[in-house]
Amino acid sequence: MTEFHSFSRRERATVAAWFLIGAFLILLGAFFRAQVLQHERFKLRAEKNRLRLVPLAAPRGMIFDRNGAIIADNVPGYSIKLLAPSEDSLRAVLRRVASVVPLDSSQMALVVRRYRLARYEPVLVFGDGSAEAVARLEEHRTLLPGLVIQAEPKRLYPDSLAVAHVVGYVGEVTERDLERERFPGAQLGSVVGRSGLEEEYDSILRGRPGVHYVEVNARGRLVREAGVAPTLPPIAGHVIRTTIDLPLQRYIDSLWRADAPGVRGAMVALTPKGEILALYSSPSYDPNAFVGGISAEAWRGLNEDPARPLLNRAIQTRYPPASPFKLAAAAMAMKRGIARLDTYMPEPCRGGLQMGNRYFRCWKPEGHGSLNLEGAIAQSCDVYFYQLGLRLGLDAILNDGVLMGFRDRSGIDMENEIAPIFPSSTAYFDRKYGPRGWSKWGATLNFAIGQGENTQTVINMTRFYAALANGGQAPTPYLVRPRSAEIRQLGLTLDQVEGIRRALVSVVERGTAAASRRADLITAGKTGTAQNSHGEDHGWYVGFAPASNPQIIVGSIMEFAEHGSSVAPYVIKVLRRFVLGPDTSRVAPPIRLVAPDDSAPRAVQLQPDTIPQVDPTPDDTIVPAPPPPTIE
Repeated sequence: MTEFHSFSRRERATVAAWFLIGAFLILLGAFFRAQVLQHERFKLRAEKNRLRLVPLAAPRGMIFDRNGAIIADNVPGYSIKLLAPSEDSLRAVLRRVASVVPLDSSQMALVVRRYRLARYEPVLVFGDGSAEAVARLEEHRTLLPGLVIQAEPKRLYPDSLAVAHVVGYVGEVTERDLERERFPGAQLGSVVGRSGLEEEYDSILRGRPGVHYVEVNARGRLVREAGVAPTLPPIAGHVIRTTIDLPLQRYIDSLWRADAPGVRGAMVALTPKGEILALYSSPSYDPNAFVGGISAEAWRGLNEDPARPLLNRAIQTRYPPASPFKLAAAAMAMKRGIARLDTYMPEPCRGGLQMGNRYFRCWKPEGHGSLNLEGAIAQSCDVYFYQLGLRLGLDAILNDGVLMGFRDRSGIDMENEIAPIFPSSTAYFDRKYGPRGWSKWGATLNFAIGQGENTQTVINMTRFYAALANGGQAPTPYLVRPRSAEIRQLGLTLDQVEGIRRALVSVVERGTAAASRRADLITAGKTGTAQNSHGEDHGWYVGFAPASNPQIIVGSIMEFAEHGSSVAPYVIKVLRRFVLGPDTSRVAPPIRLVAPDDSAPRAVQLQPDTIPQVDPTPDDTIVPAPPPPTIE
């Protein structure tokens, strides 16, 4: 048996002591590092385990009209959320919630999908909880662990249907939106603009969300809500003031719903500077239905409705401009010195014009006789404009049309405006139909009267007439601020513009809109009938008032209205309402006007012997049919 020497024992004891001292120093250093040097880090980690972040929605900025009337407001509301430690726990609590307040399986599935995106945050169940639902849930709180009820501002549109296509609606940001960075600064659960002004100015209106904390236990269950940690209050979004005249917008809505219920169409009102006073599309929808989330059934109903109420027909639908485009042809001819207001064409109107083996009819079968340009505008004589178009030539019509803005969007400060269809050159026809598949003469005649491969939006046609009311300058229309300072020039002298105004006054005084004339206000305008291959034709009317010093320009189209003279009474009522005030707009109920058409019927193949031909060269090429109104 080996015995340890006393010196050896002391040596080993010393080593052991130093080992213990070293271990103690290491532990002491670790404690010092954890408790002192990294105190904040571990404290934050502990707080994260103990606390759960609950975002506080920021009130969206209010939207006002030009006079301070409220278009979009915020009112108190409730959001109902659940804080769950696991998906199974969430499903169990959701089943209990469904026994207290209505909650179907599709809504449950949506809540679970939200939970998977952010497991450690309260998941939204109801974005717009009613006071009754909140009261019932509070009564059963003990059976609903993790229930979080917050008072939050919710959007309110007091005029709902009247302003829907102007203001748009709001909705919760989606995961796809976040991936595409469509809404910079938005987080999961943020409410963002989905259409109209709410979408265009979302970054200004949205504000910054606040933060509230709740305490949970080791299993992730809610323990305490109040007094857990300091709350960071939300910052409200900025207010925006629009150019909309809300009383006028309401008047158009009430007029349309009372006198033209169920009629599809649009109406736009501008000032000569481009300020949009009203923008209306029919049918409309209730943007309040989207607050807090729209039900799947309601969303399906809106999308499957054949009338497409979500479609903004003022900026998202194209129509053949028809006779209102004749003023563009007249402006082109006057600018180029081809015609003046007192210019007569070689052939009087006898009800049509022969071109080779094709006969292009006028809307008036018996004809208008011999007219100058002013009379042709007043009577909307197609035969006159056929000949004017031939004098101009297709290349000039296309070139000048592009310069006047008929190929471009109006530039309104709203998302999803579609571009018109207007060829930039004859190469368009060669590409589409082949060099021998179309007739240049036929296309020229179609373009001269606003038909053919020329489809425009209501906002774009109204902008063109704003140029006629504004000395030949077409400003960019806007609701809050112009996207561009560009002003389109028609290239006319002030005398020429004044002459065109007189011709437009003649339309109302003794022309195709004479039935809508009122003695207390002189207005100017143009009727039109857009050919529609899917049913009855559409009716146009664009006008302004007072004719001598325009304050407002209004353009409107009514689908399947057949004639522009059927639309004119509504536009003139709006003009009178704005210029003369509400009392003078109380006129007799509208009468359905049965008036002659004012746009050329489709060409007919025949070989007449008695009708003079402008071009003796045979032409048996069939002009392609005008495209139907495009809905996108």
